[in-house]
Amino acid sequence: MKLRFFIPAFLLLASCIDLPAQNLLWSDEFDQSGLPDPSKWTYDVGDSGWGNNELEYYTEKDLKNARVEDGLLIIEAIQDSAYPKGYSSARLLTRGLASWKYGYIEVKAKLPEGRGTWPAIWMLPDKATYGGWPKSGEIDIMEHVGFDPGVVHGTVHTEAFNHTRSTQKGKQVKVDTFHQDFHTYAIHWQKDQIDFYLDGKKYFTFANTGGDFEEWPFDQPFHLILNIAVGGNWGGQKGVDDSIWPQRMEIDYVRVYDSPPGPKE
Repeated sequence: MKLRFFIPAFLLLASCIDLPAQNLLWSDEFDQSGLPDPSKWTYDVGDSGWGNNELEYYTEKDLKNARVEDGLLIIEAIQDSAYPKGYSSARLLTRGLASWKYGYIEVKAKLPEGRGTWPAIWMLPDKATYGGWPKSGEIDIMEHVGFDPGVVHGTVHTEAFNHTRSTQKGKQVKVDTFHQDFHTYAIHWQKDQIDFYLDGKKYFTFANTGGDFEEWPFDQPFHLILNIAVGGNWGGQKGVDDSIWPQRMEIDYVRVYDSPPGPKE
């Protein structure tokens, strides 16, 4: 008697699908120790308030605020009497070193906690092609304010859609272990939409409306920014808890691909 083997149809179908390759365009795995890699990261410096009445002074090349150790990038906000507003932190960015127009940008991070913390993983355009903020756009891959623990925001800002008009486009997702565990925060930025992901699961899409730059300025290169702000119009909305410092954001890696993992959507 001959044995017959049957292959399920879904396996035959899967074997015929040519899954697109995900190509890595840029990354930092934070393998070295000391200051962040100067070929990949630069700094915003000062305590201008950054348009949000923030309290921190962003330092440059200061290990107490930004360093790599044990395979992690650590951005640390501290109480610091050396500066008039009493806090120092770091704001790292790839401006002038690396920028992208479209792609899958993913950051694996553990966030700070406590009232007054305001960590962010976000993007701004290299040039003010359409004018100053918000005309040329902003992409907030991840924002978290400490007075609202575990609520992570993914948002875009444009001239038509921004928080000064209460018209910003975005969504919130609950991350209960934001300060205990590492999670991946990502976007897939395409010509016709920007998808937001938490741990590989899409939770929000901002679609290209087909309008002009006031609604879709996302047709130009943007660079990446990592920072912890202290206080500010949003982060300090319910005050700053003086007992929580220092607070840190730990980043395991930053990776930029040409597409998301798996089949293209």
